[in-house]
Amino acid sequence: AGKTTLLNMLGGMDTVSSGEIYFHGKEVSAFKKRELVEYRRHDVGFVFQFYNLIPTLTAKENVEIAAQLCKNPIPAEEALSMVGLSERTGNFPAQLSGGEQQRVMLARALTQETPCLILDEPTNHLDITYQLQIMDLVSSRHLTVLAAIHDLNIAAMYCDKIAAMKHGELVAFGRPEEVLTEERIWELYHVKAEVFPRKDGRPAVIF
Repeated sequence: AGKTTLLNMLGGMDTVSSGEIYFHGKEVSAFKKRELVEYRRHDVGFVFQFYNLIPTLTAKENVEIAAQLCKNPIPAEEALSMVGLSERTGNFPAQLSGGEQQRVMLARALTQETPCLILDEPTNHLDITYQLQIMDLVSSRHLTVLAAIHDLNIAAMYCDKIAAMKHGELVAFGRPEEVLTEERIWELYHVKAEVFPRKDGRPAVIF
């Protein structure tokens, strides 16, 4: 609980009731409306938990909307090709599966070429092939990525740091092997799990 709210505040979508948020030395939590618009255009790309695609526009046109607002965007067709949708650029959202719509959202965020990407459950509605492809793509972009991820093994494989939350409170923060312990998983989810190291030292979780 609280993950989406936290991401929305970091992305300038919601305001804080207390505390401060800084990005590159600037206090985002003190930004005026116009400054927040510029922040969302040029500093952070956002992939929402729900699709937020315009139903009357094609996949390409949905991506182009974001591209038109940016200084040096990636072309829409290139961004869609990056997420494996080069054959679906002319399709409307209703003609796309849930996973394809999720990938259009990611292409729309990637086209902005922002230094930070915020992903709210980016692998939802995706089969395992596309989950791994999308995470490989995101991790190869040399961006700062903040993501809400429910799959502990995906988080362990791709995240440099993990923040664990419970009832809206931060209960742990650190490297995957520091956070994803059997004791912590029990504390968070009340399920028994076995955790062992992979060859690369990152933890693997078995339920």
